[in-house]
Amino acid sequence: MACISIPKKKIQSLTFDKFNIPLVKLLPFTPELLSRGDRPLKMTFEDQLNALVYFHLQEYKSARHLIQDLEENEFAKQNIAPEDGISRSSFSEIINGRGLKQLQFIFENLYKQAVGVLPKEHAQLGDLVSIDGSLIDAVLSMYWADYRKSSKKAKAHCGFDINHGIPSKIFLTEGNGGERPFVSLILSKGQTGVMDRGYQSHKDFDLLQDENKHFVCRIKAKTTRTVLKENAVDPDNYIFYDAVVLLGTPMQNQTRKPVRVIGYKIAGVKYYVATDRHDLSAEQIATIYKLRWTIENFFKWWKEHLKVYHLIARSEYGLMVQILGGLITYLLMAIYCREQFNEKVSIKRIRELRTTILNELFQGQDGPTTAIGEDNIFKEQRKSFDAKT
Repeated sequence: MACISIPKKKIQSLTFDKFNIPLVKLLPFTPELLSRGDRPLKMTFEDQLNALVYFHLQEYKSARHLIQDLEENEFAKQNIAPEDGISRSSFSEIINGRGLKQLQFIFENLYKQAVGVLPKEHAQLGDLVSIDGSLIDAVLSMYWADYRKSSKKAKAHCGFDINHGIPSKIFLTEGNGGERPFVSLILSKGQTGVMDRGYQSHKDFDLLQDENKHFVCRIKAKTTRTVLKENAVDPDNYIFYDAVVLLGTPMQNQTRKPVRVIGYKIAGVKYYVATDRHDLSAEQIATIYKLRWTIENFFKWWKEHLKVYHLIARSEYGLMVQILGGLITYLLMAIYCREQFNEKVSIKRIRELRTTILNELFQGQDGPTTAIGEDNIFKEQRKSFDAKT
């Protein structure tokens, strides 16, 4: 239906503004995004960042849906979209070719902000980082995303800060990309990487110890062990093995440096875990490995509730831009939920956030001057939110 008049008052959401405060603090220090030629930028980096956060916060499933909202939703037009609007082709060009350096800066520094806000759990166990990879379904036109002959996939290599419950590092490769080379890149000195069996590498265990980086990694039960020292274990405990060993076959793949191996049994399943942490009890080592599952829970939540793997980019560069946008949105959610409710991120609080923003926008319209077409858009959006919740 045709619009009767144009709103005279800018539509705002105080809750959305509050949600974005951590970004506002960082933008003045962000490296400038410059035009590559004489033409002015159709979308500033601030516009690009706002659009990516808005995309993930609103659970959109395509760039087409986002661009339509930027064109028809008065709030999005006034607060998210560039001043002169943006076409889908221009948006695609920007996402696939600009802003990566700036987004990496925002992510790294927003992570530091989040660490300052969120409580540190399991502090007695040290600085723990769960490390794992997650496959991303790609399309055949994404030629760089090698996986199998008939399918394409990319792989995100993620470090997850267990103590604060937030992502800390991210790298991207084709689906066939190896995971082990990223362990050293994800960890900082003094941190402990927590990993599954796929990361077992005797050479890397030596390298990490050389770099003063620690590890707790599940290993194969049949791995050859040359015992240097056995530690006493309680026969009535679930811990059945604790020894300092050299892992691997001598003269082939044996570790240069001693490694501690803990064996324990839970629900009928035996686990063998290698570590260089001699300062903790065997029970604490077992607890650390159990905490590895926090990254699996994060991946599941991230995919289900932020729709982060609904692709709006096809190039490797563009996919990294989209992933960083999703991680930034998650960090904003973590800060918001802690500051407003003193809680961890939950879908309940995120739904409340979305509904509160929508209600503020709906109430913020001028009654007599609001366009009928715009009023219908807000009503349709309200129905969409109600369906999701």
